[in-house]
Amino acid sequence: MRQVRPKKNLGQHFLTDLDIARRIADTVDACPDLPVLEVGPGMGVLTQYLVEKPRPVRVVEIDSESVAYLHEHFPTLHDQIISDDFLKMDLHALFGGQPFVLTGNYPYDISSQIFFKMLDNKDLIPCCTGMIQHEVALRMASAPGHKAYGILSVLIQAWYDVEYLFMVDEHVFNPPPKVKSAVIRMTRNKVTHLGCDEALFRRVVKAVFNQRRKMLRVSLRQLFQGRPPREGFFDHEMMTRRPEQLSIAEFVELTNLVADASQP
Repeated sequence: MRQVRPKKNLGQHFLTDLDIARRIADTVDACPDLPVLEVGPGMGVLTQYLVEKPRPVRVVEIDSESVAYLHEHFPTLHDQIISDDFLKMDLHALFGGQPFVLTGNYPYDISSQIFFKMLDNKDLIPCCTGMIQHEVALRMASAPGHKAYGILSVLIQAWYDVEYLFMVDEHVFNPPPKVKSAVIRMTRNKVTHLGCDEALFRRVVKAVFNQRRKMLRVSLRQLFQGRPPREGFFDHEMMTRRPEQLSIAEFVELTNLVADASQP
């Protein structure tokens, strides 16, 4: 069977450097003993090293041409090759409800959606590794006070320790992307409850970073839907700051302030 043709509409950029593929596969070793789910295996450049590890491996691929290629070249994986859209899957059904490691060379255009799904299933995914766009990796790993610090930084770091591992040049792909890539690893921290309403936490983080140049006293007004908050809310010292200046703990505090100010 001929090689798979990269499809622009699926954001496919196939890694061709085997040394880098092996290094990415080895990132899952930080979470031993757990089964592995690879997203978007393509022609299996990463898969070939994952299957060498003494643990169950399943792969999910949306491209039918890639699925056919994988069945031909990885016959031992036959029942473990899932033809589906990862974003629409019930992850609890994958390994009988058992936690697993998520990995892959993630399509750039849906990487953020993949990580939001990871957050929705954080109790199932204690470890997530893989390759993404360099700029997205910087945002995910960024600390407060930096330009890259944003929505992904806060929402992911609230639950995971993020490691930026190494950068990957564009010339090791077919076709070469227009940007550099990076390999990251996220490992669940010890937080079991944020200490605030988690849904409201997400709303607050997204609201203020969507107007990141403005002070919080301006960007937070949209959350009250025309109904003024409790008196004194906008007098809090935090309201003169901008979102990139707040730590995770301060976003939790801010969420509780918003919740209290929203009470009738």
